[in-house]
Amino acid sequence: MSKVFKKTSGNGHIALYLGKRDFVDNVDSVEVVDGVVKVDPSGLNGRNGNSLTCLSDLYLFSVDSNSSATLPVVVFVYLACAFRYGSEDLDVIGLSFRRDIWIQRVQVYPPTGGNTTTSPMQESLMKKVGEQGHPFSFQIPPNLPCSVALQPGTNDSGKACGVDFEVKAYLANAADNANEVIEKKDTCRLMIRKIQFAPVNNKPGAKAEISKQFMMTDKPVHLEASLEKEIYYHGDPISVNVKINNETAKVVKKIKITVEQLTNVILYSSDTYTKAVCTEEFAETINANSTFEKSFKIKPMLSSNKDKHGIAVDGRLKDEDTNLASTTLSQGDKEMQGIIISYKVKVNLMVSGGGLLGGLTASDVTVELPLTLMSPKPAEVKLD
Repeated sequence: MSKVFKKTSGNGHIALYLGKRDFVDNVDSVEVVDGVVKVDPSGLNGRNGNSLTCLSDLYLFSVDSNSSATLPVVVFVYLACAFRYGSEDLDVIGLSFRRDIWIQRVQVYPPTGGNTTTSPMQESLMKKVGEQGHPFSFQIPPNLPCSVALQPGTNDSGKACGVDFEVKAYLANAADNANEVIEKKDTCRLMIRKIQFAPVNNKPGAKAEISKQFMMTDKPVHLEASLEKEIYYHGDPISVNVKINNETAKVVKKIKITVEQLTNVILYSSDTYTKAVCTEEFAETINANSTFEKSFKIKPMLSSNKDKHGIAVDGRLKDEDTNLASTTLSQGDKEMQGIIISYKVKVNLMVSGGGLLGGLTASDVTVELPLTLMSPKPAEVKLD
């Protein structure tokens, strides 16, 4: 393990350790999120002001000097998938622009005596942390969305809208009090990402065709478009093959190819937002009663969409570079919540009017092709 990610609570009593922050979704299953929490029991003494914190073999508890009641001190870890639909600076008392899509919580201290099996990652972390380390693990359901952010506007500040995953360890005074207010100094948190990589096996790309007849013509314009392969990697040129059979007296003046990003936001309702992330126009002329065949290359890039508000990008940690959001792969048997990403390529022929009516009979011929845009799976690094 070359790197360890650590976050310590403000009071220094607990620390959260992770061996990685990217967890791969293989569509049918997701990598287990596992880590270790370091708990310093001696640092908890007197954390409740006038109360005295005692440690027994069975439970850690606080005894108030003026009361016979006991306040147990418990350390929890939770993993939450949340959708943020407003900037953090818009949050006000009693209203947060954030909704938890999925959340799971486990108690790590005092140990509950549950599953004691540890992963190789946890064993490495335990060697670093020592006897005060307590392992935890979460299994993310495969029907949760991947980490996605919506690109903010130029004047926006704070955390971007989108789907994120957070691991948080915290100290609580009760095991089952959902309404307990946890002080910030008693927490430590790390953001993680749920990501998908392109499948290893690529298939031939989609094909679509259309024949369109115009007013005052008895024969059509036939358009066929296809992609060389089903999956393209971010930053690679996309090859679009175009075949045209113009049996009319009209002239095709231009070919326009557009890549559109479809962002399906499923929260309280389902809404789809479509934004063009790449548009290229090619001045190709296809005269009346002629045929045409050519392959065009286009390249959708985030660098060409930096000023577009609301473009979906792959979730990132801190201010690292990212790219356009990857296509969301799913099994299709369970409905997802959050943000679902897909792409399509539109091929549009701009056909000019001919004869006496001229531009009044001009029209377009359009076909659409589904596109899968993703990142390749990195090569695994073997450690000696």
